[in-house]
Amino acid sequence: MDPEVPVSLVDLGLIYDVRRLRGRVEVDLSFTATACPAMNFIQEDIQERLLAEPGIKEVSTQVVWEPPWTPDRISETGKKQLEGFGISL
Repeated sequence: MDPEVPVSLVDLGLIYDVRRLRGRVEVDLSFTATACPAMNFIQEDIQERLLAEPGIKEVSTQVVWEPPWTPDRISETGKKQLEGFGISL
């Protein structure tokens, strides 16, 4: 969940890829801006939540900037949630 916007990272289109290799999970994600103040918090939250899952022993996050994030990546569910909070796209 983005701490500034109550919509999941998946619905915001910030999660680019997730790979599970035995007990290890690798997450590629992006942010809406290169200077996002919540970058570390979000990565730590991802690690904490995934490590709470059975069988997950290691989590790594990789920030990717290509392709750049755009609002087009937001899911229909995410758009509806944003609209419900008064955020129009």
